[in-house]
Amino acid sequence: MSIEFIGYIGTQPGSEIHPRSGPAIQPEYVAKVARAHEEAGFDRALIAYHSSSPDSAFVAAHAASLTTRLKFLIAHRPGFIAPTVAARQFATLDTFNGGRTAVHIITGGNDQELRADGSHIDKDARYARTDEYLSVLRQEWTAEAPFDYQGEYYHVEGAHSHVKSPQQPHIPLYFGGSSAAAIAVAGKHADVYALWGETYEQVREVVRQVRAEAARHGRTVRFSLSLRPILAETEAQAWARADSILERAKALAQSNGFVRQEPPNEGSRRLLAAAAQGTRLDKRLWTGIAGLLGAQGNSTSLVGTPEQVADALLDYYDLGITTFLIRGFDPLEDAIDYGRQLIPLTRERVAQREREAREKVA
Repeated sequence: MSIEFIGYIGTQPGSEIHPRSGPAIQPEYVAKVARAHEEAGFDRALIAYHSSSPDSAFVAAHAASLTTRLKFLIAHRPGFIAPTVAARQFATLDTFNGGRTAVHIITGGNDQELRADGSHIDKDARYARTDEYLSVLRQEWTAEAPFDYQGEYYHVEGAHSHVKSPQQPHIPLYFGGSSAAAIAVAGKHADVYALWGETYEQVREVVRQVRAEAARHGRTVRFSLSLRPILAETEAQAWARADSILERAKALAQSNGFVRQEPPNEGSRRLLAAAAQGTRLDKRLWTGIAGLLGAQGNSTSLVGTPEQVADALLDYYDLGITTFLIRGFDPLEDAIDYGRQLIPLTRERVAQREREAREKVA
């Protein structure tokens, strides 16, 4: 089974150790990062979504116009435009970029952020709305004739799209969310279920849960894991770099007046539960930044030489992970470095693992 690498395209420079500066949208920076990811051998790049961020679909359209092979994972929050409209927008974009679109469904666990865009329902209701939204979205993508849909949140009559994605049966749906309500929706709709970088034990259990939920609907799901690899020529140098990143992150957080709060979503709570076990877990999972900043998003790392980190990625591969979403604390430079050292090495080792598996069967 082949693996997929997903990077990250921001619209301005910045990370936990680099203060953001300049306009929120810097087209030249987007171009530079998109081209770097394509040259580095990434399969896709994520464009994130937040209630105060640039529109992710428009950013992807710009990046697609500057690349030829790189695919895109567009973070999208259900509930703020009609699912029929969103379906046609994504199918239109996918036609223009030659089938390079995937959509990452982020229902949202932060009540305050959701209210900023006008949504005031609770989390369970949001996932119920997402369930309906994805049901309509997929029908708009695939239905050959007009259809009706009657739900609590959406009611459409005679819905039909003349524009169809070149991807069959439809644009891939990635899905994030760790609560029981999220896993129920993921099992019903997700093509790829996305986790943050958790321990082997945590990943094994979530994969089991999602597979069981998908099986109830006669479906299979692939799995993605998000990590922040920290590489160096020696293991000691890699851990020293991790320590340096932690100190720089502390300094930047203090200068920004950051106050750690109890996370509002289950995914962050799971990362903090891992961080409570220690800063170094399993072979080389590092929870330093997650513990410092309250696990706000993708914040755990694999630390070591490229060979050591590739071996750790293979451990996750053996647990069922076939997509790795990786980005660094030095976003542009790390993406280039991953392309030189980590991505080709990991692909080679996965191919070797697959050859050995075929030989055993033969």
